[in-house]
Amino acid sequence: MKILASGDIHGDTSLAKALAEKAEKENVDLVVLCGDLTFGELSTEGIVGPFVKKGKKVVLIPGNHETIATADFLAEQYDAINLHGYSIKLGDVGLFGAGGANIGLFQLSEQEIYDLLKKGHERIKELKTKIMVTHVHPTGTAMEKFTQFFPGSTGIRKAVEAFKPDILLCSHVHEAEGIEEMIGNTKVINVGKKGKIIELK
Repeated sequence: MKILASGDIHGDTSLAKALAEKAEKENVDLVVLCGDLTFGELSTEGIVGPFVKKGKKVVLIPGNHETIATADFLAEQYDAINLHGYSIKLGDVGLFGAGGANIGLFQLSEQEIYDLLKKGHERIKELKTKIMVTHVHPTGTAMEKFTQFFPGSTGIRKAVEAFKPDILLCSHVHEAEGIEEMIGNTKVINVGKKGKIIELK
């Protein structure tokens, strides 16, 4: 299975188009959008549509630049799935997620973030491969060192340690784009806006 994951598009329609072309060229099975799809909810046009036009299945979560209502609207409009507090199964791969952040328009407490991830994980816990999707990075990671303004999430850290997903996809800190690190056996990837291809064996 092949995934294209990206985040922090911030309403950049030409970037969304370029990523959709990359998804087509790489023949990915799934597109994962890790939040901050809009810039302060100013525009929802042309962000998810380009992927759908290429026939790609899309899952997304809200970031700290849009509300859950906007994420739901985008998911509904383009037949995508909002993974916020939810999960999907694709064969023996399960994805579960929680959007929002500990700052910004769509603010959640650390307990709320953890509870949403727990709820999503419950439905896919028996599957062989588990992928967690969040907007914010976990606390205590290298990603935190790239920013003075955006603390990592203790709720996400707790969820990683409790549910031990194989992969955690996040974005949020633009300067940490492309960084990969391990928490136990979980590979944490800051996918960034350029997009990251993940191949599951």
